[in-house]
Amino acid sequence: MKLKEIAHSRTGDKGDIINISVIAFDEKNYPILQEQVTVTKVKKFLGETVQGEIRRYEVPTLGAMNFVMQKALRGGVTRSLRLDRHGKTLSSILLEMPIGDTNN
Repeated sequence: MKLKEIAHSRTGDKGDIINISVIAFDEKNYPILQEQVTVTKVKKFLGETVQGEIRRYEVPTLGAMNFVMQKALRGGVTRSLRLDRHGKTLSSILLEMPIGDTNN
């Protein structure tokens, strides 16, 4: 299954840093997010898009996690030559990440 089947996301940016929140549609799925959406897996899935450190902050009362990613916007909004200078599409990309049984 893909992450988008059990969660939605929001994105924000500041300079060359982007944060992506991953929020469970149903709080019963939050433990799946905690287990499956790790920094290591996110870093591997996003590949060269994020060149710096990624930190995960958990917000269990909201059934959410916030990933703060350094060096993810190629210099930030005023300097980047990327089409998506704010990184808004990265949340949609992350929601395509396979979780659970990777055979599906």
